[in-house]
Amino acid sequence: MVARAFSYVQLDVFSSTPLEGNMLAVFHDARGLSDAEMQAIARETNLSETTFIVPRDAATEARDGVKVRIFTVAEELEFAGHPTLGTAYVLHQRDKKDQVELDLRVGKIPVNFTRDERGLAFGEMRQRDPEFRQVHGDREAIARVAGISVSDLNADLPVQTVSTGMPFAIVPVRTLNAIRNLRFSWQAASEYLAKTDAKFLYFVTRETEEPSSTLHARMIFYNGEDPATGSAGGCCAGWAVQHGVVESEARAVIEQGFEMKRASRIHFRATKNNGTVTNVRVGGHCVQVAESTLRI
Repeated sequence: MVARAFSYVQLDVFSSTPLEGNMLAVFHDARGLSDAEMQAIARETNLSETTFIVPRDAATEARDGVKVRIFTVAEELEFAGHPTLGTAYVLHQRDKKDQVELDLRVGKIPVNFTRDERGLAFGEMRQRDPEFRQVHGDREAIARVAGISVSDLNADLPVQTVSTGMPFAIVPVRTLNAIRNLRFSWQAASEYLAKTDAKFLYFVTRETEEPSSTLHARMIFYNGEDPATGSAGGCCAGWAVQHGVVESEARAVIEQGFEMKRASRIHFRATKNNGTVTNVRVGGHCVQVAESTLRI
């Protein structure tokens, strides 16, 4: 048997500081890998997500975008935020283009890059317009899943499923102390979510650790806690603007990953016009921390 070699890089996404943010492996050229091999490689990296760039001819990429596939340790995803931003950053560094368009299973997602006041590349993706779905009325069930009391949930805001490509139930929590002390059960959560239209729960509170942040968030799923969830950030942006937590077009920041020592900062904004929320944008920084070759 002949060994095949596939080069990849590892990034920290939604952070400009190495060894913070959400880790991501990006494979430069996945041609020749089967679906099963991509899934096995994602289990091997054991990160929240691993992405695979599938190069195509220049005309196709100009029309449809660069094809990218996203895998967790257990499944291929239609869309995910930090893999989109991180993969676009790799292509931006390679091609020196300020706009990168990715062809994902959910459709074409553009990511625009600018330079911040420090001269660092800042990427911002335009996500699909939010779909506002089920309002979750059984707060006792959600509290049991989270391992907190019903009184720890914010009664002034709805628990609601929102999707910009991946459906999250946004769960507003009253205090930073309550969100820090979640006793989350994935088994209980999966049983609850199976009866709803949400795939995951995204816990948020207006109390933050950093004064520059707008919301503090946590997301726990079948592979553990996620340091930064860009797809949930887009859903949260729609939810926050729809329900008056953040004003239309205001720039806001979600801090996430602090409980697991992987500080992440997800920037977002969205537009509300005549009661309709559109133009959801989620952004942040990336930093490359490793490059390697996988041989199979």
